[in-house]
Amino acid sequence: MPIESGSCASARQAKQKRKSHSLSIRRTNSSEQERAGLQRDMLEGQDSKLPSAVRNTLLELFGQIEREFENLYIENLELRREIDTLNERLAGEGQAVDGAELSKGQLKTKASHSTSQLSQKLKTTYKASTSKIVSSFKTTTSRAICQLVKEYVGHRDGIWDVSVAKTQPVVLGTASADHTALLWSIETGKCLVKYVGHVGSVNSIKFHPTEQVALTASGDQTAHIWRYIVQLPTPQPTADCNQVSGEDEVECSDKDEADADGDGSSDCPTVRAPLTSLKSHQGVVIAADWLVGGKQAVTASWDRTANLYDVETSELVHSLTGHDQELTHCCTHPTQRLVVTSSRDTTFRLWDFRDPSIHSVNVFQGHTDTVTSAVFTVGDNVVSGSDDRTVKVWDLKNMRSPIATIRTDSAVNRINVCVGQRIIALPHDNRQVRLFDMSGVRLARLPRSNRQGHRRMVCCSAWCEDHPICNLFTCGFDRQAIGWNINIPALLQEK
Repeated sequence: MPIESGSCASARQAKQKRKSHSLSIRRTNSSEQERAGLQRDMLEGQDSKLPSAVRNTLLELFGQIEREFENLYIENLELRREIDTLNERLAGEGQAVDGAELSKGQLKTKASHSTSQLSQKLKTTYKASTSKIVSSFKTTTSRAICQLVKEYVGHRDGIWDVSVAKTQPVVLGTASADHTALLWSIETGKCLVKYVGHVGSVNSIKFHPTEQVALTASGDQTAHIWRYIVQLPTPQPTADCNQVSGEDEVECSDKDEADADGDGSSDCPTVRAPLTSLKSHQGVVIAADWLVGGKQAVTASWDRTANLYDVETSELVHSLTGHDQELTHCCTHPTQRLVVTSSRDTTFRLWDFRDPSIHSVNVFQGHTDTVTSAVFTVGDNVVSGSDDRTVKVWDLKNMRSPIATIRTDSAVNRINVCVGQRIIALPHDNRQVRLFDMSGVRLARLPRSNRQGHRRMVCCSAWCEDHPICNLFTCGFDRQAIGWNINIPALLQEK
């Protein structure tokens, strides 16, 4: 009688297991309809205020979840069996390797090494197959550290930029594609001032360092400087916005967006004309900022240039040329006469105006797609974000390579750095807002669900370190700005 070889026996066992696996799946699928029918019968006998169509939809969704877990459970059992079978087979083969007479210790070492390698491969596959579902059930402390405090709703189109005043009273400013800029009470969420002087999308807003004056950039090829006077309303107690938890990726329907589209700016004072209009660009002015001291302003345009103006006379002081494509952002250093401009040409440039006789420029090349923004931090660092899904931290004294690189899963928009704590806020195209430190370590992700957080692309972020209620603001193309309270000590302690 022929003796069955070890390899044939292993193959036959594997084939039988595959058959049993397929049969178990068939049995699972065949009983799905029966279970669904029983569940429907049970629910029909119960009192419910839900419409029947909604109840049926819920049943189908829960049934799909159950089927996924059953299939995953069966697959995991099979993987575990294969690991045990391989361990047994390798241990058996280790008794005679190529007919050589090896010592017992050598055989044990060789078999153990082979078993470890194959087992590790199977365990890696097992972990990969379950990590997606398991990760969705992991608890996170981000919701306790990052809390939504206030929503600012009143624009009729997407909000491109958000900024916080540097003088008292501290107000929030937003720039929108609806051709307006609004100033808000941070505590109450009430609109205080509406600026309507532009005839194009308002792409940027920045506050003067010492006066109640704002600088806005627009698609009408101009930048406006305008004065505002605000009187803060008395704060009123509001409902807690932080009861909703979870990170459901629920899209906002048209009806939901219409409900949140109330015009909260209709009854606030309106500013219709600027103090000064800066008119030297031949294309959209995408961003603008004040130089230290507030006597000069810089603008960035789609005409591939950045312009430096004298605020008092509105005269063009310098035209900064060199970028090969449209500019996307500009930013000034908080204490020095330095300007950084970013562009679609995958670079950003540092302009130095500290010496009136020399205007040097340095080019930073490290991204592979549009550089959406570049901002200064304390000291000699610049942080740049890009559509190539990376954020890079640079030392101004060494342009060759970044000192840290953050890789994300979505394009990065206008970033902002918490100067005192050196925390970077990254707004993304995929509606996420993530927080990182300067060394590239991820600290947290702002909560986002079907009831809180942004429902569309997040365009910009702005820190306000000294405010007792909201110390981070974000805005997006869902027509709202959001104020967040970030517990920074707890955030850094978790790191």
